[in-house]
Amino acid sequence: MLKLHAMQSSGNCYKVRMLLARINTPFELVDVDLLRGENRTPEFLMKNPEGRVPLLEMPGGRFLPESNAILFYLAEGTKLLPADRLARAEVLRWMFFEQHSHEPAIAAARFWLKLVRGGRDLRTHDIDRWMEEGYRALKVMDRHLQRRRFFVDQTFTIADIALYAHTHVADEGDFDLSPFPAVRAWLARVAAQPGHVDMEWRPQVVQAAD
Repeated sequence: MLKLHAMQSSGNCYKVRMLLARINTPFELVDVDLLRGENRTPEFLMKNPEGRVPLLEMPGGRFLPESNAILFYLAEGTKLLPADRLARAEVLRWMFFEQHSHEPAIAAARFWLKLVRGGRDLRTHDIDRWMEEGYRALKVMDRHLQRRRFFVDQTFTIADIALYAHTHVADEGDFDLSPFPAVRAWLARVAAQPGHVDMEWRPQVVQAAD
């Protein structure tokens, strides 16, 4: 059985749980609390030297880090990753956008303003930059979605999963989604997909971190 080392409140970890639930793949969830430093233990660093979650552990002892790499691996052979060469490249395009233009602002703001005690005071100098960069990314998304149901070929793919995870809780990082009607309509379409699970969802098989 696959094992997913993850933190429940992490958007990047939520992406992988969303996909595993959608493709009905059983897995064991291993809780890793970043706020308590459980990702910096020697045992965990042996599995992923970067000390990040999510981390997918496969039978045979191989490990795959990076949320979008995990999505790409798990989605192979499903409708969530198109077979068409250009469509696959478009999926990657939006997953790269998510990691480079979207996540560094929207997810970072949520992490420090919502999850870290005293984080607003600790990162006051970053808030204006997060707001500027995050709203810029949301504008790009809204323009793209004004003529589309989903990000690639009008079909729900892992690009939508990657972008949904942080966007649907962007308000927890002080972002106001009311000026982005296309984004809000898209969020509702994603949440209505068969097999969708919310951020609180957990599989039945769970163990504590090593």
